Amino acid sequence: MPTSSTLMAVRALLAQLRVELTLTLRRGESLLITLVVPVVLLIFFGAVAANPPDFLVPGILALAVMSTSMVSLGIATAYERYYGALKRLLGSPLPRSSLIAAKVLTVLLVEVVQIVLLVVIARLMFGWQPSPSGSLPLALLVLLVGSAAFAGLGLLMAGTLRAEATLAVANGLYLVLLLLGGFILPLDRLPPPVAFVARLLPAAALTDATRAALNSGQGVLGPLALLAGWAVVAIGAAAVTFRPE
Repeated sequence: MPTSSTLMAVRALLAQLRVELTLTLRRGESLLITLVVPVVLLIFFGAVAANPPDFLVPGILALAVMSTSMVSLGIATAYERYYGALKRLLGSPLPRSSLIAAKVLTVLLVEVVQIVLLVVIARLMFGWQPSPSGSLPLALLVLLVGSAAFAGLGLLMAGTLRAEATLAVANGLYLVLLLLGGFILPLDRLPPPVAFVARLLPAAALTDATRAALNSGQGVLGPLALLAGWAVVAIGAAAVTFRPE
């Protein structure tokens, strides 16, 4: 049977998870970049047929993960740090592990909503579905590793920069990676030196691995390994440098 300390930890986690979800739903700018922007990009570029759905849909799924894990989490955490909320929470009876778990679960729940919404829209509007030779479990694994990598980058910014700087850097990096991540524009259309650098970044690794997993199930290992490397480095750097105030 679970001990009283275990039950208290679970209650604390659920209570903090409820707070995190409520705050997330109240942030209009967060909902804009996590839900509205990916949907608009999918509908617009799908309608103009800039790229076939097999190329576009996996890229938009990867973009949704990046927007939630890096931009939304990073900016929200930075302002919690700026206003002293993190310091107060860490000084309360709430275990640090419960706070971290609540933030992680919030990100994952938002991403589940994003993925379901985008897949339904892609299916209804463009007739998209994963290739029979693809692997949905493998694609979900890729998106999970991508979430870890970009969450690490978001927390690295939030824990070391001022809130205003995190807001500017996170949004600026989002725009840069939107252009260089292969989400909508194939990287082979970029100048070769730029494409070479872009393929070393986590955004391109995420999009390449997601497309490979959904379309063929082949060629996933290389970009997934690169993405996992980014996740280890980003999370490690965030853990070492993060300051709650």
